[in-house]
Amino acid sequence: MRRGQLVADVACVVIAAVVAFPLYWMVLSALKPAGEVQSANPRPWTGAPTLDSFRRVLDVENFGLYFVNSLVVAVLVVALSLAVSFLSAVALTRFRFRGRTVLLVMLLVAQMVPVEALTIPLFFLMRSFGDVVPAIGLNRLGALVVVHLAFSLPFAIWLLRGFVATVPEELAEAAALDGASRFRFTWQVLFPLVAPGLVAASVVSFIHAWNDFLFAKTFLISGTGNRTLPLGLLVFFKPEEQDWGAIMAGSTLMTLPVLAFFLIVQRHLVSGMAGAVKG
Repeated sequence: MRRGQLVADVACVVIAAVVAFPLYWMVLSALKPAGEVQSANPRPWTGAPTLDSFRRVLDVENFGLYFVNSLVVAVLVVALSLAVSFLSAVALTRFRFRGRTVLLVMLLVAQMVPVEALTIPLFFLMRSFGDVVPAIGLNRLGALVVVHLAFSLPFAIWLLRGFVATVPEELAEAAALDGASRFRFTWQVLFPLVAPGLVAASVVSFIHAWNDFLFAKTFLISGTGNRTLPLGLLVFFKPEEQDWGAIMAGSTLMTLPVLAFFLIVQRHLVSGMAGAVKG
């Protein structure tokens, strides 16, 4: 038993090291002087760490605006996806109506379609929507919010549906006997019970929206006022030479909000993913 546990522990350490190595190399490259970053014989350490790459990133015009734009998109996607997915999960679990099974199958199929296959149709769709509702048209942050919301909802609904299903019907009946309305039961009893699932869904939605480059590049095709952080880093990709130190520094700065968000919700994340597996 001890030998088996030791093998498992060593395997976990090796896997963790493999997963963490790209992050280590990213931070290391951000701290290396320009000469070491461009060296033909890279070393897994540096004897002269510097913050010059971070300074070049922070000196980019409108960098703060790009950060705010990314944050606005990610926060709106998380808030809207949690609200809509929670109510949808309740409706699909607690109520029986015509077309319920078809809707569930459609949600499952929606997760199987590659993102790349839908990019061009979504481009034309957002362009058409922009003629009716300019706030969600091309070159608007609203377009990113709508598109990310569409991709976040199927996963979030399926995840939360498992959590809602674990809440016994007897609890709702007891609340009704105590005089609680369905609305009050949903928000004051059911909502706190599925909170771990909400946390797990929020992490996935936040990471996808925050790190997005494909949709931002597709829908924000002109102007700089609505650019997000991934697009802002394009300034360091030059035809003659790429500034890899600044690119790694910018990527490191982009990782910090995700890390902070993860630290805030980590207490509920483990139980949320465990509940998802059980569901």
